[in-house]
Amino acid sequence: MTFRNATRRDLPAVLALLADEDQVLDPASIVVGEAHERAFAAIEADPRNELLVLTDGVDGADGMDGTAETDEVVLGCLQLTYIPGLGQNGRERAVVEAVRVRADRRGAGLGAELMRLAVERARERGCGLVQLTSSKRRTAAHRFYERLGFARSHEGFKLQLKP
Repeated sequence: MTFRNATRRDLPAVLALLADEDQVLDPASIVVGEAHERAFAAIEADPRNELLVLTDGVDGADGMDGTAETDEVVLGCLQLTYIPGLGQNGRERAVVEAVRVRADRRGAGLGAELMRLAVERARERGCGLVQLTSSKRRTAAHRFYERLGFARSHEGFKLQLKP
């Protein structure tokens, strides 16, 4: 398994994970829109944002035409955003968003490994804490985060803005 920054090539697989967390969607069936392209480019260009993937398989083997081929499968993803602030003695905080593991690969510890690696990355960066939100409907996810040591310390609020 490999934990790394997502590349543009991973975008359809990441969008497939985000589109339906209860089933495996073929990344080839995903339409990558202009808004997705802009968002990915912004994340990739921003040193305070990382779109990370956990993959399985072989990446970078040379194909017959001399280009890189891949048998790599994206098994999970998450986004880490680093926020500067005056709290935590001026240390950044890491916000974890969009955590997903392929439906057919759950229960094997991949989610825990993905989160462990994300927390390690935040710690190495010097963050004072890692925080996340999770939909109230995702009770299994809440148990998962609590098993990893995350505490329900705050109530979250969101305001949906319409275009």
